Amino acid sequence: MATYGFHSSHEQIHPAELLKAVTRAEQAGFAAAMSSDHFSPWSARQGHSGFAWSWLGAALQATSLPFGVVNAPGQRYHPAIIAQAIGTLGAMFPGRFWAALGTGEASNEHITGDRWPRKDVRTARLRECVDVIRALLAGEEVSHDGLVTVDRARLWTRPEVPPELFGAAVSARTARWCAEWADGLITVNGPVETLREVLGAYRDAGGKGKAVLQVHLSWAESEDEALATAHDQWRSNVFGPPVSWDIDSAELFDMVTADVPPSKVTESVNVSADLGWHAARIGEYVELGFDEIYLHHVGQKQEAFIDAFGAKVLPQLP
Repeated sequence: MATYGFHSSHEQIHPAELLKAVTRAEQAGFAAAMSSDHFSPWSARQGHSGFAWSWLGAALQATSLPFGVVNAPGQRYHPAIIAQAIGTLGAMFPGRFWAALGTGEASNEHITGDRWPRKDVRTARLRECVDVIRALLAGEEVSHDGLVTVDRARLWTRPEVPPELFGAAVSARTARWCAEWADGLITVNGPVETLREVLGAYRDAGGKGKAVLQVHLSWAESEDEALATAHDQWRSNVFGPPVSWDIDSAELFDMVTADVPPSKVTESVNVSADLGWHAARIGEYVELGFDEIYLHHVGQKQEAFIDAFGAKVLPQLP
């Protein structure tokens, strides 16, 4: 059976309200949760950007759910600090935490003032970060000179079993590369053929572990409301890489997506007022081979979505 989780979107919701939402999600029947990790929202309309690592400690304490986070080490975060954060949560909540590692977006990373590197450089930097984080979680003292620098770092508090490190990928090429080092794969919803290609590339390259999918969706009592919510909150995300990687502020995202029509948003968000339709789409993702599916209602009000999906959608799913 697949696991169905709740995605906690820090870009859209105040962290105190998000903590209430994930607690409600557990009560409604969601079996896991995951978290974004942004410094900036995708749009000024979203209006939030709480610090994920502070919130994760509170959320793990407030619930019994397993949690994951998608993180980009190497620029905004030094990999030794991420190793310490992962190690501490893993030690406090054994077996309940995982981290997915990716190359990040300029909108979050430019705040350091450092140059935003080319994609190939970011990929190489991430690979160095993965090795640093794994070595630190294994108890080694690490010194490293490369695209990141580490000087005699050691974690003094570590979990008995290191948390899993997943690879974040939106293309078959990146998924294939992640298979070299990751404990599992995470990607986002898209056309079925694209998802089949991404997951197949990971598995064909020897990729092990769980396949995780984040699903952006919008549900409301009417089709018009569901579409309006998706258009208001998620039209900044209609452009894939490299646009989503390289635009460096919420204001610029709003400018370049000002004329995006509502119909365009349905290419990246599952929009429907029909709960059965949503259940069928999620079932298709399970058939593709995804082991864990995290549902992200792109609206800022989460309660009705949590209650409706808990009562009517989750019981239908395989």
